[in-house]
Amino acid sequence: MTELDVAQLQRRLADFAASRAWEPYHTPKNLCAALSVEASELLEIFQWLTPEQSARVMDDPATAHRVRDEVADVLAYLLQFCEVLDIDVLAALAAKIDRNETRFPAPGAVEPEDRHSSE
Repeated sequence: MTELDVAQLQRRLADFAASRAWEPYHTPKNLCAALSVEASELLEIFQWLTPEQSARVMDDPATAHRVRDEVADVLAYLLQFCEVLDIDVLAALAAKIDRNETRFPAPGAVEPEDRHSSE
C-alpha cells in the first residue's frame, strides 16, 4: 500500500461525490453540519463510559470498529470542508500549533524574547 496524503484523500472524496452528483449539496454549511453530526456520533460511543472504560475502548473489536468508522467520517467531512473553502488543513494546523505554543507556554519554558536576552 502506498502512503496516502491529504491531497490524494481529498481528490478521492471529491471524485466519490462527483460520481454521485452530490456537489450541489457539499456547501460549507452542509459539510460543517455533517462534520458536527459525525463528531457527535463519535462522542456517543464514549457518552456513558468512565474515564477508565474510555481508555480501553479499542480493546473490544466491535467498538474499535465503530470508533475507527466515526473517526474516518469526521476526517472525511473535515477534508471536504477544507477542499470547498480552499483551506490547507495541514498549514492551518501548523499555524494553530504555533499560536498555541505562544499562548500557552510550557511551565518553565523560556519565552522567545527571553532566549535572545540570555545569549
